[in-house]
Amino acid sequence: MKRILHATDYSENAIPALKYAFNLSKKLDASLFVIHVFDSLPLGLDGEKENKHLSILTEFCKKHYDGDIDELDIGFDAIEDKSIVHAILKKSYSLNADLIISGTKSEKVLKELLLENKAKKLIEKAPCPVLTVPKEQKEHKIDTIVYASDFEENDISAIYDLVSIARAYDATIKIVHVSAKENDTELDKLDWFTNLLNEKVKYNKVDVEVIYSQNTFDSLKAYFEEENADMVTMLERNSKGILNMLFHIDLVKKMETLGEIPLMSFNENRLK
Repeated sequence: MKRILHATDYSENAIPALKYAFNLSKKLDASLFVIHVFDSLPLGLDGEKENKHLSILTEFCKKHYDGDIDELDIGFDAIEDKSIVHAILKKSYSLNADLIISGTKSEKVLKELLLENKAKKLIEKAPCPVLTVPKEQKEHKIDTIVYASDFEENDISAIYDLVSIARAYDATIKIVHVSAKENDTELDKLDWFTNLLNEKVKYNKVDVEVIYSQNTFDSLKAYFEEENADMVTMLERNSKGILNMLFHIDLVKKMETLGEIPLMSFNENRLK
């Protein structure tokens, strides 16, 4: 991952996501582009809107970066647009971004996602994965990444992309699949998936586990907690799968469910 895009609205709740973006970009040696989307000029300001907003954005980032921000490979942009999601998508395509980082608890972004239900649209149309960071996020370490899988071929592509983050942190990727019961079909599926994974993904810190349970939702939540997941990742699918019940709900609801765990969503139609 070489280009990371982050949108901020300057709210107190948005600061953890900004700091997370700083840390991740440094760890991955990636370029970071921070944008602010506005639809009107702040009260008391005049002159060229973009320059005023750009100045505010730059100062906001400097304030919340622990160090000399000039040492980062970072760019800033203030964008006038009535839709935050539209502006993020347009910028992500122009940059050919590899990752979008969003703080779903930032006030303005959350309002648009809730009122206009655009969270799912952002993931569906973005050219890259979307990582959402909760406002409670304080730790920037990544030791354990949990990937919730349906044991499908597209999962392999997502995991392949995920390895770039895991390798930078020397983190373990734990692939978990929930099945209602153990039978020959499920065992054959596990063997097929494991063999394909070993063939396509060259990273030695990957574990595969199957949980047999009738309650997908509670079992996964418990697994995230037991494994002390620092990040949860999943593939947004068009087809119905065993994770459909949990993982096709609105992104904001997912974040509320996961609590303090950052969530990375891949879309199966946008895998590079």
